[in-house]
Amino acid sequence: MTNMTKVMKKPNVFKRLSAFFVGCVLVAGMAVPASAQINSIGELLDKVRQDARQTQAENAKRVAEFNARRDQQASILRSARAELNRLEAQVRRVERQFDANEGKIAQLDGELNAALGEFRDVFGLARQSAGEFKATLDSSLASAQFPNRTEVLGKIANSKALPSSSELDAIWKSMLGEIKAQRQVVSFEANVGNSDNPDVPMSLTRIGTFNVFTNDGGDFLEYKNSKDTDVLPLTYLNKQPGGAINKAAKAVLGAGADDLVFGPVDPTRGNLLKALERVPTIIERVGNPFLFNGGHGGAIGVIIGWVLIIGATFGLLNIVRLFLISSAVRSQKKKAQPSKSNPLGRIMMAYDGVKDKDEEIIELKLDEAILRESPKLEVGLNLLKLGAAIAPLLGLLGTVTGMIETFQAMMIYGAGDPQLMAGGISKALVTTMVGLIAAIPLLVLHSFCASMARGVQGTLEEQSAGIVARHIESRRG
Repeated sequence: MTNMTKVMKKPNVFKRLSAFFVGCVLVAGMAVPASAQINSIGELLDKVRQDARQTQAENAKRVAEFNARRDQQASILRSARAELNRLEAQVRRVERQFDANEGKIAQLDGELNAALGEFRDVFGLARQSAGEFKATLDSSLASAQFPNRTEVLGKIANSKALPSSSELDAIWKSMLGEIKAQRQVVSFEANVGNSDNPDVPMSLTRIGTFNVFTNDGGDFLEYKNSKDTDVLPLTYLNKQPGGAINKAAKAVLGAGADDLVFGPVDPTRGNLLKALERVPTIIERVGNPFLFNGGHGGAIGVIIGWVLIIGATFGLLNIVRLFLISSAVRSQKKKAQPSKSNPLGRIMMAYDGVKDKDEEIIELKLDEAILRESPKLEVGLNLLKLGAAIAPLLGLLGTVTGMIETFQAMMIYGAGDPQLMAGGISKALVTTMVGLIAAIPLLVLHSFCASMARGVQGTLEEQSAGIVARHIESRRG
């Protein structure tokens, strides 16, 4: 039994080896092109040996290249270390020279101070004055016309050397030039930073060192001196003052050489004009109801605005309607033939229908016709009266809510900062103002419409009474 088992195991080993070599052949056949197919185990072994020799040769070549580069890298490293040592030696020499120069400078400064004697304080004062006056000129509007006039002063202020006589003269000459510029009204050209074309100079007018504005339109400019040379110092104000100030600027532009006109002068050299930017316009203060923007009045301001717009529109249309009715009634008074297109004509037609009746019946019918016409004449009067009454009440509501906001701000932040309370107070006052502004014209429109309606009613009653009187006269002969 044992021998038979051994004999049966040998074919299994052979089968496994055969399957292994067949798999290798298949793999090799898939990895090589069709022209290099391997057809036997011997060819496969030769191919494996050939690939092993090729791989060994490539590895040997890589090792040789690495060894060659290692020697080259070592040479480069030695050169770099030599260069580093040379530079470190140079740094030490420069440091020694720097220390020697500092000592020599200190010695020369001592000799200079000794030589100056009493003049040292004089030249120090000159440098101090030059620096202070340079700062003044840099913020002056005249520097927009003469941008490089402070270079000499800066040189004097920053120099440790003795100023020359020409440099000392430049200090008082700059002072005289600034005094002269303060009394001049001159035109010049300069670039404006936020204009449509900053690279093209614009024609400007300068009033002393107080204001500068464009010759085209009289728009005021702001001057800010910047250390960045790419930033232009002149720019348009974010918001023009408008009103009398711009009119004064245009008066200066239109005046002749010997004319005396009132011109704008800002003694703060631009601060007041900048402060005017924070003053709200009527639209900003009251708001624009079409944009649902209540300004300082908030939502209540929008509601009041719509009440005014709707009431005023209806009132004006009602005035036109009553005017047309009044004209038609006056025209009907001159005609014997009645027309049902106007109230008087309809009353005359009502008379024609009952003129064969008794006087009392005729009078009652005419009164009935007048009563039918009265509501048509009074259409919208109650709406105008309601709008005129509700507008100040809405303003009062805005006043109450604004004061509540003010007291809440005081409770949270205290009363030390008025700006925190300004919003609530502004809302309280603006809504009251807007409510009164809306109520006044609505009351006027209501009174005018009511007066016109009463006038037409009076005419109808007068004509009705006349019709009755003529009827009685005709019957009693």
